[in-house]
Amino acid sequence: MNNCTERIYNGLVKENPTFVLMLGMCPTLAVTTSAINGVGMGLSTTVVLVLSNMLISMLRKIIPDSVRMPAFIVVVASFVTIVQFLLEGFVPSLYDSLGLYIPLIVVNCIILGRAESYASKNPVLPSIFDGIGMGLGFTVGLTAIGIVREVIGTGAAFGKQILPLADAAAGKGGYVPVTIFILPPGAFLVLAFLVALQNKVRNNAAKKGKKVPEASGCGEGCASCGNGACSGKVFPTGNEK
Repeated sequence: MNNCTERIYNGLVKENPTFVLMLGMCPTLAVTTSAINGVGMGLSTTVVLVLSNMLISMLRKIIPDSVRMPAFIVVVASFVTIVQFLLEGFVPSLYDSLGLYIPLIVVNCIILGRAESYASKNPVLPSIFDGIGMGLGFTVGLTAIGIVREVIGTGAAFGKQILPLADAAAGKGGYVPVTIFILPPGAFLVLAFLVALQNKVRNNAAKKGKKVPEASGCGEGCASCGNGACSGKVFPTGNEK
């Protein structure tokens, strides 16, 4: 597997930001009331990830270590501002739905984490693919949570009604939405269910002797690794003897 393909696989499966690393939980839980919101936030974050990784990698030998984090934030904030203006101008409905969480992409730990642990230490092309992989992994995670919440909470998916709703006044039977799933507690329930389902699949695969990718907890390059706090160790997956 070449390096670029490995970076995409890493973000989608091995170190998926949502289901493995559990990063970016604020937008994950807040904006996934619908699948469209999940796709919109995920793709917006992906664009910022790719562009910021590219520029930070290009400037990695120029930015002094003493000011690297402020420099990273300036770079990320610049791209977030551009994305925010584009959404406001061309997709105002999505912009209104995502609201405050668009500018908060600036401090999303996925973006700053990849800038610190990967883009600032690697060439431009692998850094771009790292941003694509992590962004797509984040998008898949948000979209999956959004679909489950929207279908159970409203009987719709991507804004299209797929389950006929009950109408008590007309004596018409049908699906009765479980409203809690489009409320904040529903986000925690769906996230927990999907993570548990993923762990179940991984454990079953491991029991059958299949190779299960190990998930490193921080991307093996964070500040904690540098000071020995995590020593580059792999987070437990539940398969250890």
